[in-house]
Amino acid sequence: MQNSYNDDRAAGVAEHVSPPSLPRLARPRLHDTVVEHLRQFIVEGVFAPGTKLNERELCETLGISRTPLREALKVLAAEGLIDLLPNRGASISRMSEAEVRESFELMSGLEAFSGELACERITAAELAQIKALHYAMLACRAQNDLPGYYSRNQEIHDRINEAARNGALRQTYQSVNRRLQALRFRSNQQSGKWDEAVEDHEEMIQALEARDGKRLAAVLKRHLLEKRDAVLPLVSGDATGTRNLLNATHA
Repeated sequence: MQNSYNDDRAAGVAEHVSPPSLPRLARPRLHDTVVEHLRQFIVEGVFAPGTKLNERELCETLGISRTPLREALKVLAAEGLIDLLPNRGASISRMSEAEVRESFELMSGLEAFSGELACERITAAELAQIKALHYAMLACRAQNDLPGYYSRNQEIHDRINEAARNGALRQTYQSVNRRLQALRFRSNQQSGKWDEAVEDHEEMIQALEARDGKRLAAVLKRHLLEKRDAVLPLVSGDATGTRNLLNATHA
């Protein structure tokens, strides 16, 4: 029996991980927040790819019943963030190396197109909001606050996509981006990579202010491909390396 267990670990079988100790969800906000809470756990690496989720422990941790939890899991499964298998429950989805490469390549094109259109259609008020988010993001970087930085970072990208005012583009962008958020979060774990991302964002703001669509498209495309190159080693099939990276992040 011991040998079988060790063989499973060596083969990369997902280990059960208990949820963190977190404040319970307020009942009036339950339906609006449970998906958001679980999505944040996945993005920030609280649950590593391949982790099997324990419904009972999650319900106890969040102070909810199984019905809203299972509804939330269905939403996350539709987004491609978790896998729901009959008689096996829910586990965090693990993207293959090919899926990661192809998804980042697609996202680089979607973001570049968003940038071009945004430079044509963005309003002064929208630009001011993006600049305010940029300064807040820089403050988080100065405090080494990766979750705060990432939240504002992603809102900047999302606002640029919104400013493109193209419904079909937005729908595709949101669908692809949901699966990449956890990897985009991890791409800034090394200080050098984080600082390079900040420099890219400085250039994005400059291009937006100048309404230079070609320049913004080029910066966004490079930015996403650099993230692809930063995260590919994390999903090369080395499950141990992924766990070590997550342990280092939360140490």
